[in-house]
Amino acid sequence: MAAHTPTARLTLRDIVVIVVLGVVFGFLYWVFVQAWTALSILMGPLGDLTGNLLIGCWLLVAPIALAILRKPFVGVIAELLAAAVEVVFLGSPAGPLLLITGLIQGIGSEIPFALTRYRRYGAAVFLASGLCGAGLVFFWSAVRFGWLGQDILPLRLTLQLLSGALLGGLLARGIVRALEGTGVLANLRPDVAADELVRR
Repeated sequence: MAAHTPTARLTLRDIVVIVVLGVVFGFLYWVFVQAWTALSILMGPLGDLTGNLLIGCWLLVAPIALAILRKPFVGVIAELLAAAVEVVFLGSPAGPLLLITGLIQGIGSEIPFALTRYRRYGAAVFLASGLCGAGLVFFWSAVRFGWLGQDILPLRLTLQLLSGALLGGLLARGIVRALEGTGVLANLRPDVAADELVRR
């Protein structure tokens, strides 16, 4: 079977899916922030590292949106929408700077899919998505929070990349495959055969 060739044009259904994902994950991201705060308190002196441990949670929506819709810039838009929900409706303490973070996360997460021309959705691409998303946002965070020059900078990077790979990459793929099993994805993308939605 020939691989589906993605088009850049978004349909009304695509836009609705992106908005729904952005809103849902915007609220989930806010919940993750609360978990991060609680965990950082419990970890005491090591609490500052919890953000690096959990960063992958905030990378989920981009690869999920890309695997569902298989179109350029969908991951970036979904991450920006999720960040906007956090800022506008949930009063994120990060404020408007969170939009920059969301943009960077979306770009980083989307790069591996773009390199395949949005045709490959196997574990390796999801893993690369999580790594790239976490890696790119790490440098933004390092400048923003003054991590540069810290002795634990390599530890932060290692934890963040691991979190990105596992949570932002493989967990995202697991969620997509679970959705695939329900038949929801086939209904959203009837032009793509079920076995093409998430390639092994």
